Amino acid sequence: MKIGAFFDIDGTIARNSLMIEHFKKLVNFEIIDQRLYYEKVYPAYTKYEDRKISYDEYLNEMVEVYKYKLRGFDCKFNEYISHQVINQIKEKVYRYTKNMIEYHKSKGHLVFFISGSPDFLVKEMARNYGVTGYKASIYLEENGFYTGEVIPMWDKISKKNVIDKIVDKYDIDVDKSYCYGDTSGDFSMINMMGNPTAINPTRELFELIRGNEKINNKTKIIIERKDVIYDFPKNGIVLDI
Repeated sequence: MKIGAFFDIDGTIARNSLMIEHFKKLVNFEIIDQRLYYEKVYPAYTKYEDRKISYDEYLNEMVEVYKYKLRGFDCKFNEYISHQVINQIKEKVYRYTKNMIEYHKSKGHLVFFISGSPDFLVKEMARNYGVTGYKASIYLEENGFYTGEVIPMWDKISKKNVIDKIVDKYDIDVDKSYCYGDTSGDFSMINMMGNPTAINPTRELFELIRGNEKINNKTKIIIERKDVIYDFPKNGIVLDI
């Protein structure tokens, strides 16, 4: 059996959400007008910044505008924009997870990106890192244009279902495999894998991990801030990687 390494992207590899960066680019190209942004999205962003709502609630507000404005948008033009976004964000990543991707590749492990971000962005990110495969939220298209419909991959049930299929397809030994995530949507893969890591976990994910003794005992908690990486299960040791 093979060993796999499963990585979430937003907040786990990339310091920001791929979708948020793409959204900003659409505003810059005036595909999403600024009035709509300030009426629908910015109020949610300020509430999130003031910690009055969660990050997921802020993203949900953005997703609704995002889906609406992508309806009827040219897929080829979007490929051009997506390539620009990944070129700008590909180095704005956490040093810990970037190094772990290279570590797993050097060991011959199968590396997968499992992300709630749009498939057209995750595809570019996966290509950039040369990973085995990826799964993401699918933005449906018809005749070269987006329909505005989405098959999501941001919840823990969707992620579990797709990881189950990957495990079966590639004959992966989950007890010896690894995963990396930061939100409650990643909890299912943290529960599945024998060597899970939560990097900069949200409070909800942290409490889910700490609330289950078995998962708590096997999960590494990594906090990366500025140029310092802390490994909390090892008494706060600073990792030099």
